[in-house]
Amino acid sequence: MNSTQASLRDEVRQLAEEAFRCKLISGHGDGPDIKEYQIVYQGKPRHIPLDQARLFLKNLLYRSGNF
Repeated sequence: MNSTQASLRDEVRQLAEEAFRCKLISGHGDGPDIKEYQIVYQGKPRHIPLDQARLFLKNLLYRSGNF
């Protein structure tokens, strides 16, 4: 994993922690593929590419007023 991908994964992890604390998602963690992140949203685990996971979480937090 290169440093850009590692920093993106860290950013996604931080956003997911914030969304979890705000009860917008019910779980999160590393996906089976190094380029994916698992987000449990509306009771369903979703494996999302890192760049899309960042956008998804930012939008979720923004719409809820927590960003």
